[in-house]
Amino acid sequence: MSILVDKNTKVICQGFTGSQGTFHSEQAIKYGTNMVGGVTPGRGGEKHLELPVFDTVIDAKNKTRCDASVIYVPPPFAADAILEAIDAEINLIVCITEGIPQHDMSKVKRKLE
Repeated sequence: MSILVDKNTKVICQGFTGSQGTFHSEQAIKYGTNMVGGVTPGRGGEKHLELPVFDTVIDAKNKTRCDASVIYVPPPFAADAILEAIDAEINLIVCITEGIPQHDMSKVKRKLE
């Protein structure tokens, strides 16, 4: 994956303050990933893992100039999180959530076409 991500890639996490977002972001930081912040609606302005938290992806992008987003949100919200990252023109979006409804992902696919 070094072609898509390198030490200069600025990464945000959607679902940053949740249990999965926290765990995986901590691991990424320890590994050396250039994490620049995260998104959790309603928690904007806070700090988490010593990084800024934003209410929206577009706010995070405008403030951090991030290149990539990794998404750790529950299945019912995952497609909307992906769509928000697409709308913010994030270059690389990674979502490993299992169980996203197929109908929701068809909306994502249409948006990407």
